[in-house]
This record gives sequence, C-alpha cells and structure tokens, in this order.
Amino acid sequence: MKPQEISSVYFLGIGGIGMSALARYFRHLGAAVSGYDKTPTALTRQLEAEGMKIHFEEDPALIPANTELVIYTPAIPRENKELNFIIKKQILLMKRSEVLGMISSDYFTIAVAGTHGKTTTSTLIAHILKSAGIPHIAFLGGISKNYGTNFLIETSGTKPLVCIVEADEFDRSFLQLTPDIAIVTSADPDHLDIYNTHKEMLASFQEFTGKIRKGGSLIMKAGVGLKPLGQSAYNVFSYSLENKKPSAPTGMKGFKAGGFGIRNGVYHYDFCSANDVWKDLVLGLPGLFNLENALAANAAAFLMGLSQSRVARAMKSFKGVVRRFDFQVKRRGFVYIDDYAHHPEELRACIVAVKEMYPGRSITGVFQPHLYSRTRDLAAEFAESLSLLDEIVLLDIYPAREKPIKGVSSELILEKLKTGNKRLIEKGKLVKYLKKLQPSVLLTLGAGDIDQLVPSVRKAFAK
Repeated sequence: MKPQEISSVYFLGIGGIGMSALARYFRHLGAAVSGYDKTPTALTRQLEAEGMKIHFEEDPALIPANTELVIYTPAIPRENKELNFIIKKQILLMKRSEVLGMISSDYFTIAVAGTHGKTTTSTLIAHILKSAGIPHIAFLGGISKNYGTNFLIETSGTKPLVCIVEADEFDRSFLQLTPDIAIVTSADPDHLDIYNTHKEMLASFQEFTGKIRKGGSLIMKAGVGLKPLGQSAYNVFSYSLENKKPSAPTGMKGFKAGGFGIRNGVYHYDFCSANDVWKDLVLGLPGLFNLENALAANAAAFLMGLSQSRVARAMKSFKGVVRRFDFQVKRRGFVYIDDYAHHPEELRACIVAVKEMYPGRSITGVFQPHLYSRTRDLAAEFAESLSLLDEIVLLDIYPAREKPIKGVSSELILEKLKTGNKRLIEKGKLVKYLKKLQPSVLLTLGAGDIDQLVPSVRKAFAK
C-alpha cells in the first residue's frame, strides 16, 4: 500500500512529536486523520485546528469504521483497549518507524541519528534546503521556530527530492531507514531498558550505519567510535571543532569548524572541508554543542553540492527549535531558558553553555527526570551534571511509557547531588517557590510534561 492510496488513517498516540509529524503528512496528502492521546496539549489543539479529530479517552467505539491504517507508537501500553481492539479486528497496524521507513524509501534520504543533537541538526538541514529552494520533505522531532511546525514539505511544483528524518535509536526504530546520508551526532549510554548495556546500544548504531545505501555517506562526530561497516559501500567522514584558523588540508576526509568565537552575541566560524574553506559563517544559537550540530548540517549540505552563499544565508536566518535552549524571558537582572535536556550529557552541555554566557551569575535549574529506568541507570551521572548548578530543584519522575520501579524516585538523584542548595518539590508548588527564590538565571529542563509549567513560570517573571 502506498501512502497516497490511504484515505483514512488513525494514530494511537497522535500527540507525540514524531507521530504528529506523520499525522500532518497524511493530512497533507488529503487523508482523513484522527487519533487518540492520553492528554490534550498545545500540539493536539493545533492538530485539531488543522482538521484532525482527536479524543482523550480509551474508547474503541471512537475509532472511525472506515480506518484503513493504524499507526502506533511503542509508548502505547500493550493493555490499551483501542490497541487490543485494532489487533482483534485485524486492521492494518504499523509502528511509526515502519511508516517512516516506507515513506522515506522513495526519496534521497538524510537521516540524523544520535542520543542528542539530532533535532537541531535535522531542523537546520531542512531550513538550509528550504532556504535554497530545494524540494524536500522533513519529519522533525521538535517544532521549528522558523516555521512553527515539525513537518515541512517544499514541492516547488514537483515531487520532493529529499527526505530529512530523525533516526531514533529507541526501540531500534532507526533500523527501518535506508539513508543516502546518515549523520551520527553522539552515542552516549541511553535507553538501557531496551539495550541492557552501552555495548549493545553501540552495536545497534553500528547496524544502522550498515543501512546506508551503496555510494552514500556517513558523517560521524569524531570520537563517537563506531567502526563503519562495508567501507567500500559508502563514504565515511568525521567532523569536529578545532579552534584555529584553518586552511584547506589536501585529502582531509572530514570537516572542521575553525577560527570560531562569539562576536556581537553570535558565533562566527569557518567551515573547512578537504578542498575549501567557507569563511565567516554565522550561527545565532549559543553553546559549542550547537556549533557541532551546525557543522554536521553544513557537512550534509556540502555533500549535496550546495554553495557557500546559499548555506551562509540560511545559517544567519536559523532561529532554532522550540524547547532547545529556548529563551522565555530576557531582561536586565533576570534570564529564563527552557530546554528539552533529559540525558546527563545534554544537561551538562546546556548548563556549561549558560555558565559561559552569564559568568559570575547564580544559576538555578529545575529538572524533571524522564523515565524510571533512565533515572535508575544514570542517577550518578545526572547528579554530576546537575551539580554544576548553583541551586537545584527536582520534580518527580515523569513516567512516560513506564510503570513505577520499586525504589526508584527523584530521591536517587537528590542524595547524590554535591551541593547543599537542593530540594525536591511538587509541580503545583514550583511557581510559588521560584517567585520566593527570585533567581538570577533560571533553567527548566526535561522531556516530560515540565513544558506545561513554562507559561506559568514565564508569566510570573515577565515583569
């Protein structure tokens, strides 16, 4: 079955960031789109405004009788009433990753993998292609600030030529993809509830690189440590930051950002490839981790044959992704930043970037751990990263798809923190506590439902 042939599609977990991008794709094709999710959010309200029918209670009777395809996320529990009804009725049921693999197989595909960095990198690639007028389709893991959506399609009167996707390692989803260009931004320990060990997770990343089409390219951050499979089948490039004025080294098999520094509040850097140096590109996003993401995106654009002028123009106008180092309030004496960071390395990168931007100022961070298993497996690492803060406020664990694990709570992190300025607080009491605390620099961090507190926090400190 081709996606264009489907007239009615139903989503189990339609409010997820990856699922909603697919829902928008099918709506673009003209299909009737409906779905279930556990709770209403700003995103589900947007989907409803776009013509999709969504309900928030498990009720098989609300599934349209003419449904031809059901797409579900692994976050849906096996005991879900609607899921079991669909299985019993033998309606065509596919995972999100399977559908993404089916769609992307028809295009020249750029797949961005990594335990962190993939959303900003893939969104920047999509922005570069859109700015250059190259027909493309993009399924993003965040809301682009430039376009206000996680789904982009640019046809220019023709079929899109390029598909940009996030290659998600959770549940080995990325093994459904067959990219022409694959990017690996990082491969730190994560999802050990799925992989058991870091070694097993790395083996899955290794298998992903083996999915690259013959003649394609792997762009891998230096130090990730994957050993490319079948080196004669595809090209392998590394990328890294090297803060010196680069020249174009003959025969260099990779890409570097050199001569970088902050001028007038933004990064200026040179992009260096084997044959050329693109001078003085500008990135308006803070943090060296974002400079690395930009370098990976520039490398993909370079391999696609885009010129320096087209890439430079797009870089200057890139606004970033919602909930990725997202400034909420910025005024004299107070700064509030919201970020999706939910892994120890992401937290470290975010906090270090803030400390570099605001040296000498006290930084307060509010963190909501995501998943019981991740908290259990990485409690010491979380505590080490969060201890870079001056004041730490922890919320209870957001369970997402998991049931509670005995003995696992935010207390595991709290007791390991190396600062005395720490506390565990209920979500409902957070705003009142923060107003009393009156922080100088405030961060809200996490991938759960902490984003629903952001409007209240922003309002409390807007003046």
